Amino acid sequence: MKTIALYSIKGGVGKTAAAVNLSYLSALLSQQTLICDLDPQGASSFYFRITASKKFNSDKFLKGNKKIYNNIKGTDYEYLDLLPSDFSYRNLDIELSEEKKPRKKLKKNLEELSEDYRFVFFDCPPNLTLLSECVFAAADIILVPMIPTTLSMRTYVQLINFFDENNLDSSKIRAFFTMVEKRKKLHRDIISEFRNSPRFLSQTIPYNSEVEKMGIYRAPLNAVLPNSPAAKAYRNLWKELNSDLEK
Repeated sequence: MKTIALYSIKGGVGKTAAAVNLSYLSALLSQQTLICDLDPQGASSFYFRITASKKFNSDKFLKGNKKIYNNIKGTDYEYLDLLPSDFSYRNLDIELSEEKKPRKKLKKNLEELSEDYRFVFFDCPPNLTLLSECVFAAADIILVPMIPTTLSMRTYVQLINFFDENNLDSSKIRAFFTMVEKRKKLHRDIISEFRNSPRFLSQTIPYNSEVEKMGIYRAPLNAVLPNSPAAKAYRNLWKELNSDLEK
């Protein structure tokens, strides 16, 4: 089982759109895939038209094993399941802080899923907290969407520094540029500067209004508009990422 966390310190960078589309593309290859919505806002759950059971909450999520299995739901797409978010996830950091070994908690709770899933995607909330550290420990790849702007690049540097200062494995970090507008010189310059960085994937995701309309379609872009420029870009991004995972 390979685990991929879609993560960014900064919100509004297309993290959920990437999680939804990449997990769908994984399942499209007949690979059993699970997307775990860890954000209390529940955007991934919304896109897949799924809500958590009223009996499910952050406490049961942390108990893992059968509590997780019992709350996984099938999506409208074959081979793709979802563990929906609950608003009580806003308390996960407090609850994790009460654990003896919080960094290992998430990884341990998901170990049994390896028998059923080839890929697990985490859609993470946009902050840097104890939950984030648990995700960093559990994930094989931390995939970071980056808008090619100065402030977005600043958060990337902050993330690298956080890993270094807290003895975390920064080799897990992969980044890609999203919401790219090639007519903007700043975007072109920043992409050119980082294109040869080993942490950055070469495929970029263009700014495209159809990505914003996913909230209307409530479906992965590749499921409804597979010929759109952004859908094609996500397909190429998944191929590149999958190749990286197989190394």
